[in-house]
Amino acid sequence: MIRLGIVGAGSMGGHQARQFSTVPGCELVAVCDLDAARARDFAAEHGISEVYTDLAQMLAQANLDAVTIVTPDSYHKDAALQAIAAGKHILCEKPLATSEADATEMAAAAQAAGVINMINLSYRDSAALQRARELISDGLIGRVMHVEASYLQSWLSSNAWGDWRTDPRWLWRLSSEHGSKGVLGDVGIHILDFASFPVGEISAVNCKLKCFDKADGDRIGDFPLDVNDSALIRVEFANGALGTVHTTRWACGHDNSLRLRIFGDTGAITIDINMDEGWEKLQLCEGSNVNRARFEAVDCAASPSIYQRFIRSIERGHNDQPDFARGAELQRVLDTCFESDREDRTLIV
Repeated sequence: MIRLGIVGAGSMGGHQARQFSTVPGCELVAVCDLDAARARDFAAEHGISEVYTDLAQMLAQANLDAVTIVTPDSYHKDAALQAIAAGKHILCEKPLATSEADATEMAAAAQAAGVINMINLSYRDSAALQRARELISDGLIGRVMHVEASYLQSWLSSNAWGDWRTDPRWLWRLSSEHGSKGVLGDVGIHILDFASFPVGEISAVNCKLKCFDKADGDRIGDFPLDVNDSALIRVEFANGALGTVHTTRWACGHDNSLRLRIFGDTGAITIDINMDEGWEKLQLCEGSNVNRARFEAVDCAASPSIYQRFIRSIERGHNDQPDFARGAELQRVLDTCFESDREDRTLIV
């Protein structure tokens, strides 16, 4: 039985607790959060026996095999390095860190310690995405020429997920002072991985970021609202393909939507994910359908979740993907996007 501790008792921590509770061979035994009351409530809700407010104490006292880090981005590095030094296997929320240097340090530390290390790029769970990678690798759509990818959310223009103006769960994501890198760091990392996982490495970017006025003085309470709400990225892939990647929190009508269109010289693939729909189906245009400009639906066998794969990796002693090294690669793309925005020019990744 793999004994797991959760670092961070927020809403995403709750989601992970529910997911891990369904994974055979895994037991949730400890939770750590700076807010003692929140940690106690979290433990009671999820049947966790040990509660801590200090990570070092949890790592020293709880009998753990692994931890999952579900904190705001700026705390990932410190928590991960403590866990790695304690010899614990580790799953970390995305983005892995707030800079390429920090992410690279984390990846090197995990490799040197020999611990299983994975980053929670949850859309890798999509069977359609996994199948797209296989089809492209097999040459079914020929040479990839053009890519279009988007991740759209509407929680700045909608209350479907709650009122961001009064809820710290969302406000911290709008504030650099609280460790946020904006929509680019929060979900842009997902769509950059979603696009490049089947197509290949991103070699150059030209990025435009914008933070829109949202409150008087661009502040609500202790939260200065100063990070990007929308990101537009023109990308070039290592294989020469061109693409556009964009993400925003102002997309009315889209609670949580990802779209990927990949065009090769002999075919095309489209994936649409909207909340819980579309994870296991892609649209494929190939063969005789190319001249008829027709797509056909392809059902894909379900893929195991990252939570299942993390536990299986520990049991088997083989590190599954995406690992910290992949997290560092994506952080380099993110860092280059921020630099491209500042300099208003195309940069090599």
